[in-house]
Amino acid sequence: MELTVWRTFVTVCRLGSLSAAAAELNHTQSAVSRQIAGLERQLGVPLMERHARGVRPTPAGEVFRHRALATLNEADRAVRAVQDLRDGAFNRPLAVGATPSLAAGVVPEAIRALLEQTGPLQWILLPALSAQLHDRVINGDLDIAVVTDAPPGLPDDPRVERRFLGLDDMAVVLPAGHPQAGSDPVHIQTLADQTWVEDNDGSAALLRQHAARAGVTARIDLTAADLPGKLALVATGHAIALIPGVLTRALRTDVTAVPLVDPPTRGIYTITRHRNPHPSAAPLLAALTTAFTSVHPTAPGPRAESRNAEIATPVETPLQA
Repeated sequence: MELTVWRTFVTVCRLGSLSAAAAELNHTQSAVSRQIAGLERQLGVPLMERHARGVRPTPAGEVFRHRALATLNEADRAVRAVQDLRDGAFNRPLAVGATPSLAAGVVPEAIRALLEQTGPLQWILLPALSAQLHDRVINGDLDIAVVTDAPPGLPDDPRVERRFLGLDDMAVVLPAGHPQAGSDPVHIQTLADQTWVEDNDGSAALLRQHAARAGVTARIDLTAADLPGKLALVATGHAIALIPGVLTRALRTDVTAVPLVDPPTRGIYTITRHRNPHPSAAPLLAALTTAFTSVHPTAPGPRAESRNAEIATPVETPLQA
């Protein structure tokens, strides 16, 4: 089967029209019809059915469309990889992914250091949750991602290289006028009667685990759509929240971060794919290590050594924070 025919079929499915697909692909409508008919003969099942406004895939056609699209995307990546090697340099931007808290401070600082070292460089930054970033690195959409092992953890995936940057101590963020604002590290028991807000399952799991170890329950009565929404609810006095330590330097002025006694922690990692690395990925890794230390300095100790030992030994279950 030729991929040209697959591309025609996928285009027809996307546009829902033979004539529209023909126009986009610069074919005649009859040529598109012949390609679809030939594909149906090869597979032995109808792939398209007509309806009042055009055409749509049959159930068999939808199954084939899904798989064909994945194959075409991978083929396009293969062509780009060969072109990059042929040209001797990567003309595409450096694609960096990061969780929202890391995209708010650590990663921009590292990219600034990288640009000071390399000079002008095209780059993009895509914030997302760790699981989504992992998939995008695997798919080749990202060259490097900065992720965490907060619940549900990171998969032990041989397709990526994972490097440990350090441990991030979580903190509690309070409204500026809260009685505990500006205080020394607080025990979670002191905040047991407070209303909490969370914006993702991983952070909520860390909070519940920390409270349970202290023998109390954290009342997560409010849910925010994202990190800015979470901080807005804190700033207006509706709740308090658990936040990553790396975020404390980038907080809005009407909230205050207070450290917790024996805080919950999460590991910070970079993940890259083994094949066809971007030339700027390696220097960015070094810049990220420096940036993480400057934003969230942690003295060497048993916790850091334990975490490094943990990732040096293959595991069969996801890492837990």
